Amino acid sequence: MRRGALLLALASLLILAGCGSSDSAPVTADRASVKAALEARLLSRNLSYRWVYCLRTTRTFAGEAVFRCNVNFGEPHIVRYCATLEDGELVTNREQPALRCGRRTAS
Repeated sequence: MRRGALLLALASLLILAGCGSSDSAPVTADRASVKAALEARLLSRNLSYRWVYCLRTTRTFAGEAVFRCNVNFGEPHIVRYCATLEDGELVTNREQPALRCGRRTAS
């Protein structure tokens, strides 16, 4: 009997999770995809870098998650990019100045 109640509760939660406004687009950008797209862009422009690290922020842009990516171009030159994927294409704050990562505050 408990198992049946648990399954019913789980089904109810799944149904409720699916409910929502159809106005907002689903967030499809993920950290690995944004990082790979940024690395591909850097390589296509023949830019030499040591590493790229992307971290998801709490912000969105055009319905997609925004990531803060730090690119190490060599000591001590680390450049911050705010990036997302829009229709599968990389968009950064260099092309879209309105795309912002936000500030990190000290805790």
